[in-house]
Amino acid sequence: MKYFRSTDILVTAHYLGMIMEGIGIVLLLPIIVALIYQENTYIGFLIPTLLSLGIGYILNHKFKKYHKLKMRHGMIISPLAWLWASLIGAFIMMICLNLPFENAFLENMSAWTGSGMTTFLNVEILPNSILFLRSLEQWLGGLGVVIIFIGILIRNGSAASKLYESEARDERIKPSITNTLIKTLEIYGIYTAMGIILYIIVGLPIFDAINLTFTSLSTGGMSIKNMNVGFYHNTFVNIITIVLMILGAVSFSVHYKVIKTKGIAILKDIQFQAIIIIISIATAIIYFTSNIKFMDIIFQVTSAITTTGANIPPGSQIALWPPAILIILMILMLIGGSSGSTVGSIKIIRIITFLKGINLAVLGQLSPKGRVMNTKIAGKTITDREIKEASTYIVLTLILIIITWIFMVAYGYEPFESLFNVISAQTNNGVWIGPHHSTLPTLIKYLLTIDMWTGRLEIIPVFVLVRSIYEIITSNIKTGSKNLKKRIYNKKVKTKI
Repeated sequence: MKYFRSTDILVTAHYLGMIMEGIGIVLLLPIIVALIYQENTYIGFLIPTLLSLGIGYILNHKFKKYHKLKMRHGMIISPLAWLWASLIGAFIMMICLNLPFENAFLENMSAWTGSGMTTFLNVEILPNSILFLRSLEQWLGGLGVVIIFIGILIRNGSAASKLYESEARDERIKPSITNTLIKTLEIYGIYTAMGIILYIIVGLPIFDAINLTFTSLSTGGMSIKNMNVGFYHNTFVNIITIVLMILGAVSFSVHYKVIKTKGIAILKDIQFQAIIIIISIATAIIYFTSNIKFMDIIFQVTSAITTTGANIPPGSQIALWPPAILIILMILMLIGGSSGSTVGSIKIIRIITFLKGINLAVLGQLSPKGRVMNTKIAGKTITDREIKEASTYIVLTLILIIITWIFMVAYGYEPFESLFNVISAQTNNGVWIGPHHSTLPTLIKYLLTIDMWTGRLEIIPVFVLVRSIYEIITSNIKTGSKNLKKRIYNKKVKTKI
């Protein structure tokens, strides 16, 4: 059965064109920074962004009549939008910094997906406009490439809804998707302003405050300093960063309820409760079994479960922590924060759903035949489909981790270290121990880029895209084969005559 037809390509092109226009516009913003600091990088920004604007405008207006969007279109647009955003960012860095493509692509995919990995050995020598670009990409990617632009550009409620769900979002603050997106942007903007002000109050320069807020709230973690947050040697900066990371890891629907109930809602949210309990338990275990400083522990534990990847101690120091502690961090990275937040990874609600499913399966074996059993999370009944989806996602995540891990070990990298780093990439965390990204083989760089991409999009949209491309290719091959056979047959008939 053919699932993807030629008209589907045109619908996809129309909406993708709109998002490409949006990407072109927002990536012009670092030019302001370039002008303020008198940097000559603005040409490097202009060429790729104008390319995005131009191609996007053509696709949007040429196929404007193809606007009947379905879920399968959204599932294809979403991964393509993230790829395009990363490519435009990569082209900017290639022009401005003369970077190899694989490095520039990994860097920008890492930024957009909030993974925080970097191929730069010394970020402090980079132009401020490039540093701001990386932070801006993390801030925008925290909400989602598609979500931001459909909120601004698309007013069609049905189309917006399909695209919203395609980026692994299903929670609504308001009945209308458009109003949900507007309210989400308002909350995100308020927290961003709050973070910047607090950092300035405790002594950070304005530029540092803006970048650190962008990367902490978005749970991105990519820093403008080589020593990351540890550069500042400031306890207040550490505490503000921990608070911003937790805020970023909490669902935006909960944030909205907090505003309405003056704080009570967040205490009742099962995912927020789980985050605080897990942080407390993990911190206590590490504190009483090691000689690591308390602030380093709680910061790193929070960074791991919120998939931020920011750190106080450098990666080289974290690599020397006992293996048992690194295993705890790996588990935290895999768990992740709340659904409907800025975090990557599996997410707490899926873990709870998966465990409830196991419990249900065990009870099913112990109970009499024919007994109907229901299981609930926070008073809401979960369906077999939800249990199946959670289980499928967990299995697919582990499979992708194993594949890249095998390749890294095959290249001669230390197995335990490699597993930690691959989990960090797949969960969009970014904490890295061992060889620097810039020294990795090209194939490993691309595999890690794919891991970050699939991890942020929660895998299924990428599989839908791959399946659609496969259908287009096989369909063209079949059509070409039929036409060739027809021409041969006609030729034979003419010869006989």
